[in-house]
This record gives sequence, C-alpha cells and structure tokens, in this order.
Amino acid sequence: INAEYMGMAKSLLLKTHVDEGLPGPEHFEVVEIPVPELGESGILLVQLLVLSPDPFLRGRIKPQFGAPLGKPITGFVAGKVLESRVPSWQKGDLFGASLPFTTIQVITEADLKQTFMWKLSGIIDESQISLGVGVLGMPGSTAYGGLIDVLRPQKGEVIFVSAASGAVGGLVGQIAKKVFDCKVIGSAGGEEKCRLLKEKLGYDFAIDYKKVKDANELAKEIKAASADGIDMYFENVGGMHLDASLATMKHGGRVALCGFISSYNESGSVVAHLDVRQLIYNAVRLEGFIATPWLSGKKGSFLKDMSGWWKEGLLQVQETFFDGIEQWPLAFQSLFTGANTGKVVVRV
Repeated sequence: INAEYMGMAKSLLLKTHVDEGLPGPEHFEVVEIPVPELGESGILLVQLLVLSPDPFLRGRIKPQFGAPLGKPITGFVAGKVLESRVPSWQKGDLFGASLPFTTIQVITEADLKQTFMWKLSGIIDESQISLGVGVLGMPGSTAYGGLIDVLRPQKGEVIFVSAASGAVGGLVGQIAKKVFDCKVIGSAGGEEKCRLLKEKLGYDFAIDYKKVKDANELAKEIKAASADGIDMYFENVGGMHLDASLATMKHGGRVALCGFISSYNESGSVVAHLDVRQLIYNAVRLEGFIATPWLSGKKGSFLKDMSGWWKEGLLQVQETFFDGIEQWPLAFQSLFTGANTGKVVVRV
C-alpha cells in the first residue's frame, strides 16, 4: 500500500444499546485499526473526511432495531478516494455516501451495490466537503423531496416548518421562500434561533416553541402569522407541533411526515391522536417519506438543483462543527439538546 496511507485508521463502535434517554460517550468506543489494503476483492480505498450525526440514527441504537454491538456504526459520510480499480471513480474524487464510521476503509463491489455513494467532484472542492453530509447529502435530499414531491408547493401558499433552524428544516424554509415564493412560518427553540430564521434564512415568521405550553397556544401563534391557516406542514418534531398544524390546516392541506425528534429518546412506538373526521372533510393528505428516492437519483434532480441554488446564493448554509471522531457522541447529543444550529458535522 502507498506509504502516505500507512499508519492507523479509527472506527467508532457501538458498545451498548440504549432504549430510552440520551445516548452519551459511554455508549460508544473508538478503536484504532491498521489501514487496510485493497486486496483481491477491494475496488476502492477511501478516506472519510466528515461524519454525520443524524437523528434517525437514534433508532439504530435501540435494542429492538439495533445495530450490532462491537461493530462500526454506519451512517452518512463524505470523503475522498485514495485508490481506485474502477473507471467510474478516480483517485482524488470527492464523494458522499452511507458507510461504516471507519476513517480509512476498503469498499468492495458488493459493498457498492448495497449502499449509496454519490460523486461530489466538480460540484465542490475538499474545503467544502461538509456540504456532502448537509445540503448536498441526506438532509438536502430530504428537504428537496419532501417539499417538492410530497408537499408540491404553489406560489403564494403558506408553509409551516418545525425544527426550522435544523439541517433539514432550514433548507425547506429557504427553498419554499426563495424558489417557490411561499409564505414561510418556522418554529425553533429560543430567541437566537428565531432571529436566525428571519434574518439569515428568510422566514416570514418565527415562533419560539419554548414560549408556548401546548398545541392550542402554538395554533394561536400560527394563526397570528397566517389568519387563514396553513396549506402545508413539514413535520420534523411530532407532539404539539403536529396537533397545532392539523388544527390550523386549510382545506386541501398537505403534511410531509419526515421526523418526530421529540419522541426519539422514548421507548416504544410513537402515537399521534388524529381527528379523522377533520382530515376527511378538510381533504388533508398526510404522507410519510424518506430521502432514498431523491438521494439515489431515481426521482427528481436533487444534486443538480440543490448545487445550483447553493451556487446562486439562494441557500444559506448553517453548520455546527465538532473535531475528531471521538467527538461524534457529543455531536450526536447536541441534536437532541438543541445545542446545534443547522447541520452538525464531525470533522475527522
């Protein structure tokens, strides 16, 4: 193997499953392993430059859905190709992918068939690699698909976004406002995040959910921003946010069910109480989705469109950085404590 890669790689392993509560550093372990060689079956040797802590990984840490103990956690990453045996990838190519959290690793042909790996070379340079786990990665494709294909916004419609300053919500609001010319209402926790929504991300109204005690109060805040109610709701949180959005939904309203972070640290299933009569007579559509069709390119033109909007300056990127694979557990915690703004990124 090339001398420049000699030394040790690092892997982030799951030590114990956590059913309830907030996972912490004690549930994970970083181990050093020798840098692997391509060997006979390897087609790519890659180096991870950034790792992504994402809320959906909370489910993988629960015993009933659990990732295997003592093995590297698999999640979204971005990095560069160190060696290639296939014409579709060149040495130095930048990529986004879903891969085990091992800083240098071999990818086989079988691995490639079972995962996502998308090329970022020609769109960004190495100094911008964090965008591969954000606006040009899973969060970006989630915002893109959920807004464009699930909610299908029309000019002048009103959208309400929960977790509006987060990695997904921040992009949903900006695309709705700057590309589709919608009226945009966002919910976030605290005055600083609400200020960010209006001053940097272009939201028309910002609601500080920490100042409301229940769904009725939140519904009043939504009505204060839009007396006629809302046409669309992009759901990231669950709980009172879903209740308040349905209570203020116009006839023909749409809900994109993306996440329910308020319940991720609880055990058991998440239960919502729906007024079915109201949904029927208001002709409201609720649709769940995940990023896969848009991230894989089977639907839409995610990479082309998002990179274009970003390069045009339509999208402001907000990131919170942690340095070192050892910091991943703390970075993951920040998703649930509200200590993050925008996309949380771990630089390796």
